[in-house]
Amino acid sequence: MDAELYLADLEAKPEALGALADYLDREDPFEGLPEYDRVVFLGMGSSRYAAGVAAQRLRAAGIDAVAEYASASMGTPPSPRTLAVAISASGGSRETLDAVSRHAGTSFVVAMTNKPGSAITEGAGLVVPMVAGEERGSVACRTFQHTLALLLAFTAQARAGDEISGLVRRAAEATADLLDRRGDWLEETATLLDGPYGVYTIAPAERLSSAEQSALMFREGPRRQADACETGDWAHVDVYLTKTYDYRALLFPGSRYDDQAMDWIRQRGSTVVTVGGDLDGQAGSVRYRHDDDPDVALLTETLVAELVAATYWM
Repeated sequence: MDAELYLADLEAKPEALGALADYLDREDPFEGLPEYDRVVFLGMGSSRYAAGVAAQRLRAAGIDAVAEYASASMGTPPSPRTLAVAISASGGSRETLDAVSRHAGTSFVVAMTNKPGSAITEGAGLVVPMVAGEERGSVACRTFQHTLALLLAFTAQARAGDEISGLVRRAAEATADLLDRRGDWLEETATLLDGPYGVYTIAPAERLSSAEQSALMFREGPRRQADACETGDWAHVDVYLTKTYDYRALLFPGSRYDDQAMDWIRQRGSTVVTVGGDLDGQAGSVRYRHDDDPDVALLTETLVAELVAATYWM
């Protein structure tokens, strides 16, 4: 792992997203799927974070779907009517390969990976490339973003392909805007979040992956304490930390319970930086192009934490 190469990977996000949009213009990556009754997403780390968002969207559409820890010893049983979507950027995650082996030969297996020809593609009925390019910093940043984009395409197959590619292009514009204007916000944000007890990240259930991925970036690169929480659940599990800690948090607005969390934040003088929206009591705010579009936000907002993490790491 290398901090400078990680930063270079982040700076290459707009170009990589452009390549993904071009790919989505040319073809439907999920074309040829059989009929199914159930979808089970299998992955670890960033892959599971992204899958959780997709599973929730499918359930909201009335489709039986779940995102599982690939490491679980008790998982969804294989079935000819089950679609097993295995996600591994490297194509070699041990836990995911083990989970796939339980479904091989019975369920229809879709392998999503950034390395075509890797172990996870063996025996798969369909291989979906992430088109993220090599991550030379050895941190799953672009692959996380591309996994989310491809899963949005999967969960919205009824929409025209150009709409999905258009969303990816708007996310590329939003990403480029954050990168181009980082001189205006990055130093202040890094200072505000630089407390003695780490960084906490908060996001609505529909975009929980943003909080999870952001916390991971602080742990994985600069090796700082960080944890993620869903906004509504925050009042039941994390609010207690504001009583005794110098609590610093990155909050992604959009939950109906934003005000509930911010009421406690204001009462206890905690430090919160919002991303993509403004809330009463915030210590700072990072805005960017197209941040009023929840799908663009989902694909873009983790870049704030990624760049702050790169700052700490370097």
